[in-house]
Amino acid sequence: MSTFRIQGGTILKGEITPQGAKNEALQVICATLLTDEKVKISNIPNIRDVNKLIDLLVSMGVSVTRHGKGDVTFKADSVNLDYLKSEAFRDGGAALRGSIMIIGPLLARFGYVCMPKPGGDKIGRRRLDTHFIGFKKLGAEFNYDFNDEFYTLESKELQGTYLHLDEASVTCTANIIMAAVLAKGKTTIYNAACEPYIQQLCLLLTQMGAKISGIGSNLLYIDGVEKLHGAQHRVLPDMIEIGSFIGMAAMTESEVLIKNVRYDMLGIIPDSFRRLGIDIQHIDDDIFIPAQKNYQIESFIDGSIMTISDAIWPGLTPDLLSVFLVVATQAKGSVLIHQKMFESRLFFVDKLIDMGAQIILCDPHRATIIGLDKQIQLRGTTMHSPDIRAGMALLIAAMSASGTSVIHNIEQIDRGYENIDQRLNSLGAKIERLDY
Repeated sequence: MSTFRIQGGTILKGEITPQGAKNEALQVICATLLTDEKVKISNIPNIRDVNKLIDLLVSMGVSVTRHGKGDVTFKADSVNLDYLKSEAFRDGGAALRGSIMIIGPLLARFGYVCMPKPGGDKIGRRRLDTHFIGFKKLGAEFNYDFNDEFYTLESKELQGTYLHLDEASVTCTANIIMAAVLAKGKTTIYNAACEPYIQQLCLLLTQMGAKISGIGSNLLYIDGVEKLHGAQHRVLPDMIEIGSFIGMAAMTESEVLIKNVRYDMLGIIPDSFRRLGIDIQHIDDDIFIPAQKNYQIESFIDGSIMTISDAIWPGLTPDLLSVFLVVATQAKGSVLIHQKMFESRLFFVDKLIDMGAQIILCDPHRATIIGLDKQIQLRGTTMHSPDIRAGMALLIAAMSASGTSVIHNIEQIDRGYENIDQRLNSLGAKIERLDY
């Protein structure tokens, strides 16, 4: 187990470059299973969840060649389906939620896949029904063993069909797309997720020979092809990390330049931070956050309290609401944070209340934050990281607090943020990693 010890109250200064997008990397790495030719992916983040997925593919027989930082070539020409029945796969697959996305490629290419119920953050109910309903409509036979929580899908040949997803799930959309590109005939996916991660996956697949139209919308048309070939792809900068750095700069009154952010792919994120009063300057493809002593939350036109809530893309990603909540604790004014998608994601606020934040947890989905306007500094404390995003939000809070804070269970943070202590220390942070 590892721990961060943070000396708070330090002002940062300098440049930082975001890592590759975790959620995109998990999808495009799974897509390499769709061909026996080489697929080279660059800008892959060196984080726990991505490395676990790569290790899983290696154990399945995929050849993996690393060329340097973030550049990896995959060649899935010797996939061993028997490995899926092993205890090692049961343990490895169950430890990673992203492993669910190997189902679509393996089912499409080999006609068979089995896997254990995947793990992931404990942020509330995260059902998988939409995935399996989609696979069944494509013609797969589905079986679930309730005793050992193991899924099995088989199909001699997937058939294109019309699918109206009952939720715009990103991982489900990715899974169905990867299954449909090798299905016979045409598949229509309505209410598809259209996040940049999905757009990037579709761009990779079209480079591999897939026929997909409607990319960037919630209505996709896929004409199945017999075979896909190799390609090259670059992963986008991680929008969640970019948002985390924006919040960090505001909370610590720091001047930070965030480099190479692909601003065109950030959607509503910059403007949502501006609603909290944060000065965000877009320069070329960089974001500059000047040092701000204070920032004031906007009100709605009628004077009512500002509400910031998550929504399916192009709405605000739920992965950043924890950061918005923390940033609001030191703003001037009040805001209602409404986490619609997950009912357990706001429970970390008790740690912030211990630090002196004024927060009312209205229910599992809503919290009202009364900003302290930096008149009262948060105070250091000891806490545990409950999940990836809350862990990063707590780290930001600790960096802005007076005194020393300790965060246990930082393996959760490492799952989504590459060498975060080293990178922030290069800006002047005082974060010490302690391994036990």
